[in-house]
Amino acid sequence: MKISTQAFGTFKNQDVSLFVLSNDNGVEIKLTNYGATMTSLVVPEGDKQVNLVCGFDTLEGYFSEKYKANSPYFGCTVGRYAARIKDGKFTLDGVEYTLDTNDGPNHLHGGVEGFDKRLWQAETVENEQEIGVAFTLVSEDGDQGYPGKVNVGVTYWLNNSNEIRIEFKADTNKATPLSLTNHTYFNLSGFKNNIKSHQLKLNASQYLAVDETNVQPGDRAPVENTVWDYRESKAISAVFAETDMGFEHFYVYDKPFGELADVAWINDPESGRSLTVATTEQAGLFYSGVYTSDELCRESGDQFGQFKGFCVEASRFPNGPNIEDSPASITTPSEGFTSTTVFKLGLGE
Repeated sequence: MKISTQAFGTFKNQDVSLFVLSNDNGVEIKLTNYGATMTSLVVPEGDKQVNLVCGFDTLEGYFSEKYKANSPYFGCTVGRYAARIKDGKFTLDGVEYTLDTNDGPNHLHGGVEGFDKRLWQAETVENEQEIGVAFTLVSEDGDQGYPGKVNVGVTYWLNNSNEIRIEFKADTNKATPLSLTNHTYFNLSGFKNNIKSHQLKLNASQYLAVDETNVQPGDRAPVENTVWDYRESKAISAVFAETDMGFEHFYVYDKPFGELADVAWINDPESGRSLTVATTEQAGLFYSGVYTSDELCRESGDQFGQFKGFCVEASRFPNGPNIEDSPASITTPSEGFTSTTVFKLGLGE
């Protein structure tokens, strides 16, 4: 296994780096300290290499007008709080806080300048089994309206079992909402096809219902006898018999919070490639990319767009600060924040 570092441009007069991690099986990931973002995931296919994620080969790609207008959050680290907080408001310890709103009336993915739009500190790390990059960021008290100074760390690891392990940690000097996730879009066909033919299985018997503004107020709905029941593997395309939107559903996994366990299995029948997702989180969004613009593509030619990538965003509950039984949506100085998600690749034939 090996790690290399190269220049990736500048952001606000600061140098941006690109880190290239390769294992002994030909799996290569690229990470940048702009947004603690995974820009690329390459696997071998015969004598070629195939990219399985949405992203760009240049820093400028993340600042194009087309990308900014669509704002799909390709590959980034989302924070302070993943997904939506209704009306950008919550009450904590008797104090009402008002956050930036950037999704109609709601707060989305940490606000106008969330963690995905920051330059993180970074250093390479390794142990006997893995190589990685550790990113760190300081979010000051009042950042985007949130209370507390938060020190955040995100470490990406790659090993020879073709696992990408992402470890999140944070501490704060005040109680504050915190929900970190990775927002990578995968296409196991290497963008030859859309993802509708991918087979999906989810270890979840419930999901969180949404209100008229697409925010989860906390009500749980059973998947049984609905099109959203993926406890047995079936094609993603099955949901399109009922809705043109596909998936934007936040599933509650049938596992305890804090226990690292497999929650999602996806495979592409044509290539034979697969992805198994494990997490310590109790829930996560499965998103099939309905809003992704067809105008977006990698510089090398991979065509992105609607239903060309899926996300498994393991996190705390959306709108968690306003949901009474949301597990660990508030991080305190005494407890801190930890979370782990593992993406395990099967390379197929």
